[in-house]
Amino acid sequence: MATTVDENSINELKDGEPIIRFEHVQQSFNDNVVIPDLNLTINAGELFVLVGTSGSGKTTTLKMVNQLQPQSGGKIFIKDENITDIGLQELRWNIGYVLQQIALFPTMTVAQNIAVIPEMKGVKREEIDATIDRLLNQVGLDPEKYRNRMPSELSGGEQQRIGICRAIASEPPVVLMDEPFSALDPISRTQLQDLVLNLHAKRHDTIIFVTHDMDEALKLGDRIAVMSEGKILQVDTPTNIAQHPANQFVEAFFSQSVAHNVYDVYVGKMVMMGFSESVLPERHTAPIDISSDKTLGEAFDDLTNCEYLRVMDGDRQLGFIDAQNIVNYLSQRKRDEDENN
Repeated sequence: MATTVDENSINELKDGEPIIRFEHVQQSFNDNVVIPDLNLTINAGELFVLVGTSGSGKTTTLKMVNQLQPQSGGKIFIKDENITDIGLQELRWNIGYVLQQIALFPTMTVAQNIAVIPEMKGVKREEIDATIDRLLNQVGLDPEKYRNRMPSELSGGEQQRIGICRAIASEPPVVLMDEPFSALDPISRTQLQDLVLNLHAKRHDTIIFVTHDMDEALKLGDRIAVMSEGKILQVDTPTNIAQHPANQFVEAFFSQSVAHNVYDVYVGKMVMMGFSESVLPERHTAPIDISSDKTLGEAFDDLTNCEYLRVMDGDRQLGFIDAQNIVNYLSQRKRDEDENN
């Protein structure tokens, strides 16, 4: 007999406590082993990124969580409940899902798309309407202008914002995101990455995010799992992966992610690799703040007005950089490129 998801029990988990566990999970398609033996724990409240090349098993891993692709063997738990013991509808009602293809219902308005799961769960109409307006405001879309629009009237970035609203409308404790921004233009992609970080900081939900882009993983992830051929090669914080890659594959994958134009490299990436100061040296003028997602080109521009920049990730201070830190980083990058050629 299928059990139900205890939402209150899951929501009462403290950040950092295990919420999803894979125990010796296998996945095969037509006798082709895709995931040989996956063991992984994802903690409540973290933005966990699965990153890897095409065919690495990252999307398959994601889809096993909501059973779009049931595993061939092993067990997956949400908190302490085996997901195969949970009714499929109940499971999916409590897991938000954002796809690359967006997949809004084309004959339904924006408001109707967002309301799908709350209506299925029997939420009161006035609560649903309030949720729709609140979420639209949170993703930067005026409810008066967008509530009654059709998906065909929206840009790709706007459609994906509605997709995010739909995924979180019923306040699910877990949200899955499968390369949601890979088809968008660079500006929309950056805006939506920032939006996800902002919503996550407010909601403290657990997000599992799939991407093939290490730069995106480094920007978003509290922890990152690097996958290849159905195996996890390293699970760690962005900083530790940048500074201490587990093997040559992880190191190469990280190196290849760097922008072709060195001036397009994120400042935060340079700081993660150790090219910064933890404290501001004495007898220096007050630094200018710069966001970790700004580029080295923008940092050079700012350094014409001051000696040091304070690198910030939201309200969190990451470190201080000056022109010499950037030169040292670029020199190391050149040495690495020479060694690989």
